[in-house]
This record gives sequence, C-alpha cells and structure tokens, in this order.
Amino acid sequence: MSFSSQVKQELLRVRPEKHCCMLSELSALTQTCASLRLGGGGGLRIVYEVENTALAKRIFLLLKKRLEMTPTLEFARYKRLGGRSACLLTLQRQDSRRLLIALGMLRESAAGEFFRGAPRSTQTRRCCRASFLRGAFLGAGAMIDPEMGYHLEFSVNDGRQDVLLGILEKSGLHAAVIKRRGKDVIYIKRGDDVADCLTMMGAHHAKMEMENIRIKRDSRNQANRASNCDQANLNKQLAAGQRQAAAITRYSLSHSLSGLPKELQEIARLRMLNPDLSLEQLGQQLSPPLGKSGVNHRLRKLMAAISESTANDEDEPITE
Repeated sequence: MSFSSQVKQELLRVRPEKHCCMLSELSALTQTCASLRLGGGGGLRIVYEVENTALAKRIFLLLKKRLEMTPTLEFARYKRLGGRSACLLTLQRQDSRRLLIALGMLRESAAGEFFRGAPRSTQTRRCCRASFLRGAFLGAGAMIDPEMGYHLEFSVNDGRQDVLLGILEKSGLHAAVIKRRGKDVIYIKRGDDVADCLTMMGAHHAKMEMENIRIKRDSRNQANRASNCDQANLNKQLAAGQRQAAAITRYSLSHSLSGLPKELQEIARLRMLNPDLSLEQLGQQLSPPLGKSGVNHRLRKLMAAISESTANDEDEPITE
C-alpha cells in the first residue's frame, strides 16, 4: 500500500463532530469529487463520483447527518478506462440547490448566481480549515513516500485552486501551483509544512512515521557528511605526504641529508620512505615516539631548511 493510501485510510477514521466541521469537509469533497449534471426536466443535480467505497460511504453519512439528505447510490463501470468502477452519489434537484447554498457556492437570490467558495467558518475557525483540508486530501490529494522526499499535493480543476490556496495560507502552510494534464496542482514541498498539514488534517500516525523517516534520513546525511569530510582530510594528508617526500628526494639528490640536524635527518628519511603515513603514524616510527604536533613541528623546520637551501623549490610546509 502506498504512503498516500495509508494517509487516506487514517483520515477516513477521523469523525468530525461539529456541524461546522462537517459542512467544511463536505465543501471540500464537493469541490473535488462532485460535478453538476443535467437531470430530468432540465434541472441541475450534484453527482459525487469516487472510486473508494469507504469515501462514498463517508460522503453519504455526512450528507445525511449534517443536512438530512439521502443521495441515491449506484455503481458504474467504464469499459474505455480499463474496466474502472466508481460509486455515484446523486442528489435530487432541490437537495442539490440547498447543498450549494449551505456550502456558500450558490447565492440565494432570484438569479441563483453560482460561484466557488467555502463556508465562512473556514476563515475564522481552525477546526473548519482542518476539516476542509482533510476533505480536499480525501477527494484529490496525494503524497509521496517520505523515504523519497517531501511532497504533498491536491489536484483540482476548473480554477478551484483559489479557495484551497487561501485556506492553506490562512493555516500558515506554504504552497505553490503548477499545471499538470490540464489541472491545477497545489503542492507543498517543505518538510515542516508537510508534517504540519498531516497533523492539521488528523493523520497523526502518518506524521509520526514521516518524522521517524526524517530522523533516519538526517542521521544518514550526517554520517555521509562525516565520511566525506574524513575522506577529504585523508586525501589532503596523502597529497601533503607525497609532496614532502618528493621535495626531500629532490633535496637528497642535490644535497646531502647529513648536512641537516640529526632530528631533521631522521624525520626526512622516515617521510621519504613513508609518504602515505599520517603524522601520528610517523611519530610512532620515531625513537623515542613523538606526538602529532612534534612531528608537524619537525616537518615544518625540515621544509623550511629545504626551501632555504634550494631557492627554486616552490614546495610549501604542510599544515595538518
């Protein structure tokens, strides 16, 4: 099962208790799952079309409990779409008009002007905004697996993005819009905003799973950064040792190492024979053993003496 399906299953278990929240969720479901169709006698009817039977049952119960409407239920199968089946919930003409007025989508006037909107409570009550987002996700939402990244989206059409964008903004969630296959896709990419949106809708288990994945990803990223840093330091150390060994070799061919102080002779021969050893490892080869700072000090003196003796040598001291 996809992560998106898990989120929807969890949201289907959330039961809105307040009448205002039921209306807000119905508003989102109507804008994402329903369409206006001509019925007998030329009247317009609202038809909800959903593939998930659990969602169809939810819409049925919300209409019955909140507005005392009983839609007719039927099933349709579309041969041209690979045999896809869908649940159709149809409201009669008068109930359709009453629903649109209750949802703030139809002005109760002689003209019966239709427009897209949402119940006023979505602008003033956080619980209603949460219910609207829950309904929008159930009707037209999707989310990729957090293992792959953070992306939550709502796919809407007919220019209905303004209401949803306004509710997301009012809820403090940053969203953007793109066009995909003729539809407006409102998406959230920031991990914190995705987590907040899940919490607000009521998908608490999904949010906790996402946070666990985020912790694991952050731990892996930190380990990778530390590994890359260690590798970079190792590469730098190897390059420095090879430069020192090359400079000492050139110096020994044109000058005698015996002209250097005894302690510098010792470190020079050791470095020339072991260009890949770290300063700690070089120090362990000395008798008596010497620490990292002591080895680095001797190498600095050695390279300075070589540079002074061979003015054309451009090698510089190594700092580790």
